This record gives sequence, C-alpha cells and structure tokens, in this order.
Amino acid sequence: MAQATAQPKNFGFGEDERALKDIAKKFFQDNLPTNQLHSLVAADSSAMRGGQCCWDLGLWQQVVNLGWLMAAVPERAGGLGMSAVAVAGLVEEVGQAAFPCPLISTLNTTYILKACNSQPAEQALGYIVQGKSFSYASCNRHGSWEHIESDLVVENGVINGSVYFVQDAQKVDYFLVNAKTDSKVVLYVIDANAQGLAINPNSIVDLTRDQATLVFNDVAVDASQLVASGAESLNALATATAAWLVLLSADMCGAAEWQLQTTAEYARTRQQFDRTIGFFQAVKHPLVEFMIEIDQARSLLYNAACAIDHEPDMAEQYARMAKAVANDAVGFGSRKSVQLHGGIGFTWECYVHLYLKRQLHSQALLGDATYQREKLAKLVLSS
Repeated sequence: MAQATAQPKNFGFGEDERALKDIAKKFFQDNLPTNQLHSLVAADSSAMRGGQCCWDLGLWQQVVNLGWLMAAVPERAGGLGMSAVAVAGLVEEVGQAAFPCPLISTLNTTYILKACNSQPAEQALGYIVQGKSFSYASCNRHGSWEHIESDLVVENGVINGSVYFVQDAQKVDYFLVNAKTDSKVVLYVIDANAQGLAINPNSIVDLTRDQATLVFNDVAVDASQLVASGAESLNALATATAAWLVLLSADMCGAAEWQLQTTAEYARTRQQFDRTIGFFQAVKHPLVEFMIEIDQARSLLYNAACAIDHEPDMAEQYARMAKAVANDAVGFGSRKSVQLHGGIGFTWECYVHLYLKRQLHSQALLGDATYQREKLAKLVLSS
C-alpha cells in the first residue's frame, strides 16, 4: 500500500493527464461517433436478441496499440505506471463514447494483480502489457461482491461451481477468479478457453456491454496460476476496491456528460410554440440541475482517484462517496435526457436510449447508492 501523503493541487490532474484525456476524446470522436456506435450495438431491435456481444475488434486493437490497456500496470512489470487520476480521466472518455470493450474490466483486474506481490501476479501483469485482456469473476448467485462469498471451490487441483455477473466475459482472454479452498479465499488466473469452462451469456439491458455466467466443471489449475491465497487475497481485493468504484464512477460521469451535452443541444435546436424548447424553464432548469450534479460527482470522483495514490487509508471511503453521488446524478439525468427529447426519446432510433441503458447497468454494478451509503456508514463508524 502506498504511503499517505498530502493530496496535490487539482488532485494531481496536470498536463500529462489532460493530454491523455484529450487524446482519448479525439480518438473516439474520429473512430466511434454515436451513429456508428448505434449501428454497431443496436442493429438488432428484437426483444429476443439474447446475450449478443457486439464490438469492433479492429478498433479494440487500436486501443491496445495505444497502450491504454497497460496504463495502470506498474513500471516494474513493463507498464506505464500512470496515476489513478490519469486512468480515471481516460475512463471518463470511454464512458462518454460508451465504447464496447474490456478496457475497464482489465484495468480493474490490474489493480488487484499489482496488489498481490507474487510471481504469478507479475506474470499476469505481463500478459496485460502484451495486450491480453482480463475480467475479475467473483459474484455468487445472489449477486454479492463481498470478497468471501464466491461459490467457486478448488479441490484436488480443479475448480468447480459457477460465478455470476461477470463483465465483458465474451471479450476477454483471461479471468481472475475468486474461489475457496479449505475456507481460504484464493485468486487464480484462468484462460478463457480453458477446458471445462463454459461461458453462458446473460441478456442484459445494456447494449454496449456483455455479461455472463461462468460454469466451471473440473477446470484444472496449478501453482503457477495462483496469484494470492488467504489473507494476501483479501488484502489485495480490499486495496483494489476503491479503484473499481472510481473507474465505474468515471465511466458514469463520462456517459452523463454525453447525455447532458446531447440533450442541451437538442433543447437549443428543437422548436415548439415558435421558440426553441430550451427557452422554457421546465427544460432549462433540469439541465442546469443535471450539470451541477455531474460536477459534484466528478469532484468526488477525482478526490477518490487521487486518494488511491496519496491517501490510501481514505480511498475506499472517498470512492464509495463518489459512486453514491454518481448514481444519484445519472439516475436523475438519464430520466431527463429521455424526457426532454420528447416522443423521439422513447424510440429505438434515438441514441439517448443507449446511454440510459448503460447507466442503468452501471448504477446496479458494484452496488447502488443505498448500498454504497450503507458501506460508507460502516467505514466511518468503524474509524
């Protein structure tokens, strides 16, 4: 764990961080405009479309070539070793583009692996540097993200059981799975093509992501795949928790910015009663309120991201504050973005539905606002 230091000015968001964010924004503007995103993920409007995984593998390879996959990988493992604030800025742009990809899942896993301090973990970080993607698999059948509640069991060198709600499962090369052996939590790296592993896609509301249940049937593992065990596993997961919440909050803030700007532009151009609808207080006031809520969420987001590197003891507390407020902001803003588009906002052809659905998925992921505040209260009272 990093040593606690005073937070730098502007949360440490300097020229390098701004440059990365600007490059990402330009990349998505040039390569994934919203009409192209809609054609990619919403070509099939059937209610029976199932757990389709729609993404542009060529565009993903460009992202890998840019080095973004290894942004959080420490320099000791050949990565860029960028600050959590820089990574959060990058993920904001991913959210604003609603980019279908396993970047966030891989970044989440990176924070676990670099907290493990084991040779297999370093080897797994090396895979990420080589361009391989990861997703962390932990949820039990009830959707719990608690670190000790996985349904997977390791006995006699094989893993059995199921793990649920795994993000980007159809896109990644490897899974970092949370399992139990002799009542101890263990973390193993598993190849997505491992014999005995079945990936069963889920049908979810979010068209820009995919999710699946992993079923393990005598999947063989050995010591070279074990990245952490027992207390080391729990310590690594506890250390990485803040980063997961920060990156998800960054995605939500980025998507919310797209919702705000798109709806504001519609209000400036759509005319009703011989005036643009933005003239009316019933339209302009909700937009201003949404802007304020995004700013509040973004402020908490970067405070939490900065704490990961400078105030690690406070990082989880700040991150849960950020996720709770981000949930509130996007809950309000998503409803208004559809409502203020009028009748067209409810149609499949209107792009706002892509972001509404992404935000609905993000709100539930890792726990809603009520859950975050309950966890936050326990953290505050325990300290």
